[in-house]
Amino acid sequence: MTAETVALPDIVSMENVQLAGRNIASFVHRTPVISSRSLNEIVGQQLFFKCENLQKTGAFKFRGAINAISNLDKEQREKGVVTHSSGNHAGALAAAAKLFGIKAHIVMPSTSSQVKKAAVIEYGANVTECEPTLAARLAVSARVQQETGATMIPPFNHPDVIAGQATAAMEFHDQVDDLDIIVAPVGGGGLMSGTCIATRHLKPNCRVIGVEPAAVDDAFRSKQSGKIEINETTDTIADGLKTSLGELTWPYVRDIVEQVVTVSEEEIVVAMKLMFERTKMLIEPSSAVCLAAVMNSKIADVNSRQKIGIIISGGNIDLANLPW
Repeated sequence: MTAETVALPDIVSMENVQLAGRNIASFVHRTPVISSRSLNEIVGQQLFFKCENLQKTGAFKFRGAINAISNLDKEQREKGVVTHSSGNHAGALAAAAKLFGIKAHIVMPSTSSQVKKAAVIEYGANVTECEPTLAARLAVSARVQQETGATMIPPFNHPDVIAGQATAAMEFHDQVDDLDIIVAPVGGGGLMSGTCIATRHLKPNCRVIGVEPAAVDDAFRSKQSGKIEINETTDTIADGLKTSLGELTWPYVRDIVEQVVTVSEEEIVVAMKLMFERTKMLIEPSSAVCLAAVMNSKIADVNSRQKIGIIISGGNIDLANLPW
């Protein structure tokens, strides 16, 4: 049985995605799609890049954050929002909250990128640091929520967040006709789940491929075992992909994603640098995993006639600490 014959999980509908598109239209950028002749020649494929690194706050996360906040009622907005995030969701929720004039409380691990932490503070959010473990993030954010009465908007495990992230793939399919393969990074699975929903409805024969670092290969192992696996380490430069899947995102990865492939840290760095050099685009390591997978022939059954769409998830990097 192939992915296109399996029913979509009944968690977020295409109607939810279309509503999200209307909710966020006046707030987000319709990000461009670019291609590079030199990259196509190097890789031997037809590549199209959806540039969510050019989205507001520098990542696709703004889509889900603004959609979730737009669906809050008056009382919820008065009490504000809370989340835990190591980076891009933190900045996205802080920026979205500022646009709506509501308070954001962000719990960030002490090891979070200083660039991302500074951006959250600049957006006016209250930042609370915690130990760099999932247990600490959950405990501290629960405490902040109890103290403030704020509404929890998690980084990925939320229907409104998933619907918002799906708008990136919805735009992508509108911008490029007949993609044969769409490739996205897998962290918590919000972007991946949204990509599955939009792709299944708009281009059901398009293959959906996920990519993650070999050092944090929970999604790859989950596909093998048939249950959610947890990362034992977080030793990767792709800081946005350290999180394990959630109970809402796992069914999409399990049932719809055809293949989850892994790439090494060295492969990530080479792909990231190549994007800098050939496209003049700043992308973060979490975005580079997809190009790394294509460059190193990790995706099965690909030929040069096929159109491969790659979602560049973000571009928030510390230029003082590049990985080369």
